[in-house]
Amino acid sequence: MATTYFFTMTADEAKAQLDERVREMMAWHFSEETGCPFWLDWKNEAGWDPREEVKSYDDIVKFPHFQDEWLRDEENERFVPNAYKGRPFNIFETGGTTGLPKQRVGWEDYKHDYEQFSYQLSDEFFPKGGNWIMVGPTGPRRLRLAVEHLANHRGGSCYHVDLDPRWVKRLISRKELDQVERYQAHVMAQAVEIIKHRDIYCIFTTPKLLASIGERISIPDHGIKGCFCGGTSMTPEYVRFLQEEVLENRAQFVPTYGNTLMGLAVSIPEELPEKDYSVTYYAPQPRAVLRIVDPEKTEITKEYGEYGRVELTTLTHEFFMPRFLERDEAIRRHPHDRYPWDGVGDVRPFGAMTKTVIEGVY
Repeated sequence: MATTYFFTMTADEAKAQLDERVREMMAWHFSEETGCPFWLDWKNEAGWDPREEVKSYDDIVKFPHFQDEWLRDEENERFVPNAYKGRPFNIFETGGTTGLPKQRVGWEDYKHDYEQFSYQLSDEFFPKGGNWIMVGPTGPRRLRLAVEHLANHRGGSCYHVDLDPRWVKRLISRKELDQVERYQAHVMAQAVEIIKHRDIYCIFTTPKLLASIGERISIPDHGIKGCFCGGTSMTPEYVRFLQEEVLENRAQFVPTYGNTLMGLAVSIPEELPEKDYSVTYYAPQPRAVLRIVDPEKTEITKEYGEYGRVELTTLTHEFFMPRFLERDEAIRRHPHDRYPWDGVGDVRPFGAMTKTVIEGVY
């Protein structure tokens, strides 16, 4: 089934689309012709065939939780579907951790994810043909290619300012905060110079870096109309600060929740003021699904309005990942007219209320 975007779907149609997607992915990932060695071996060891037993998204709970260590310990080639055998793949690393990184292989998923996201950007604030700047981690991360593809897809070019979030987190863990400030100033100096001297309308960065740029220049005075921002933790108070103080209510703030394993979950920026700047994100169904689960009994979905742990299932031809427990928690929110499936609200690091969490530049 071809993807139908939010503006043409009812809740029943969205559910039917997701269930059909699940059946399609079971047939793809667990057949010898198209599946990858990892999942074919898993099927043989598990002793049951998902093609026969998983007929809808509700049946996904029959899978155990996907372990992120598999992306560190397994050879990348074991995740290459037989249908893609012989095709060179991109290697994308996740997060800002240290040690041997977790990696995901890919081909076109990042393009599909960001083209779908493009449909949901305002042409007023993210003008077609306008140039972008990305201030954030590039290197082995999917984000660098994805944001540039988004800019190109919308008819513009993309400038880049790199940073290393792993180094920032290490400095913070060592309490070398003076070095953190020097490194941030180094990154900001590059970003500010490009914004000042190039014709740029749109920016991608993290919340903390956006605020830091705003301390140095008036962002809207330098022509930027739209800010696509990604970061795991943005309180309503901080979202208000970024929209009203940093962007001066003259550029649109578009918060997103995403990663290398999911793609992008989107918010509805024009509704932020009426929702008291509490952000709700909606997954890019049917390519990925977010569920808010009981941390102790993850087969249980939390009630609307309750906090729980975020569980991610990714359903693309390139990558199947069932029931991955994110390192985040969020409130389960009701479906929206635009996105007729559950949303996740006020995302924060899992256990943030009971322990110290180092988020670095995010």
